[in-house]
Amino acid sequence: MRFNSSLVLRAAVLASLSGGVAQAQDVVRIGHVAATSGVIAHLGKDNENGARMAVDELNAKGVLIGGKRYRIEMLAEDDAGDPKQGTTVAQKLVDAKVRGVIGHETSGTTIPASKIYFDAGIPQISPSASNPKYTRQGFNTAFRNVANDEQLGAALAKYAVQTGKARQIAVIDDRTAYGKGVADEFIKNVKSAGQGARVVTQQYTTDKATDFGAILTAIKATKPDLIFFGGMDAVAGPMLRQMKQLGMPLRFMGGDGMCSDSMARLAGDGMADGQVICAEAGGVDAQQQKGMDDFRAAYRRRYGIDVMTYAPYAYDAMHAMVAAMQQAGSTDPAVYLPALAKVRHKGVTGVTAFDARGDVKDGRLTLYTFKSGKRQRLSVIQ
Repeated sequence: MRFNSSLVLRAAVLASLSGGVAQAQDVVRIGHVAATSGVIAHLGKDNENGARMAVDELNAKGVLIGGKRYRIEMLAEDDAGDPKQGTTVAQKLVDAKVRGVIGHETSGTTIPASKIYFDAGIPQISPSASNPKYTRQGFNTAFRNVANDEQLGAALAKYAVQTGKARQIAVIDDRTAYGKGVADEFIKNVKSAGQGARVVTQQYTTDKATDFGAILTAIKATKPDLIFFGGMDAVAGPMLRQMKQLGMPLRFMGGDGMCSDSMARLAGDGMADGQVICAEAGGVDAQQQKGMDDFRAAYRRRYGIDVMTYAPYAYDAMHAMVAAMQQAGSTDPAVYLPALAKVRHKGVTGVTAFDARGDVKDGRLTLYTFKSGKRQRLSVIQ
């Protein structure tokens, strides 16, 4: 019997191609979106790094869903913290037929993007967007695994009035969905706190501003004993430097957007020990601390830098989404969405589980200050 070499070669090529198709069918694509360019790129990259660590771990162990092995492929997109770009990349991920999305990072991009994912039936977990509106739109595809601004604002107002004894409070926000949202919640809770505390002035800036002379001068005239800022560290740091230049050694308070390890670098010599108080939407108790410490050590080995803020939450969000697929035995969003709504995933940030709105159950907050250029934990509250 004679061998036909051309037929053998053709058969080998076809086998190779069919193997490639089979492999492609074994891939599940999950999107990740954050601001990896612009003034808060350091925070966005932190989120992306955390999600990527989860993907690499899952693939190394092997992901079995419905009796079939899958490889997770993360499609990372940059929304630059811009709502318009956020909706553009959201549609791009829908067109790429992702099975879920981790993100977006900021409330201002998460909220408009969530409508696109909802219309496409694609589940979304934000590990850092805290504006309450996100989970109050009636979208059953929208989840978050951090506390929201209502909790942040209430905790910071209580600390300012009861512990800090602040009575004359100035408020600044950057007019973003996040900055305005957390500032509004803070103001509401100051007004209900009593004890003579009141907001003496409210000023506005932008998330790209660099000159705060006019608003700080206006604030100085009201003689406050505390300034609350709703915005990100990229603005808060320079604002602190300018406060020092104007002779305003006031206590400075804000939410998670300015609660990063980068604050000391951005503020330079403008931040005194204990001057800044901030709250991060998340936190672990003593029993969970070892898991968080191990994650931080692994992150440092992998990337050569420390965790900024929400990398552990992006990490847990990715694991929770894949766990829901495994529980449902399917990567089809319509099939695994009910499992995601009921998921209980034990991760480095605690148990990820959602209430009827999609908010994290038993959300914790961590209060921090800064001393000797380092962030120091004050307390974890729930």
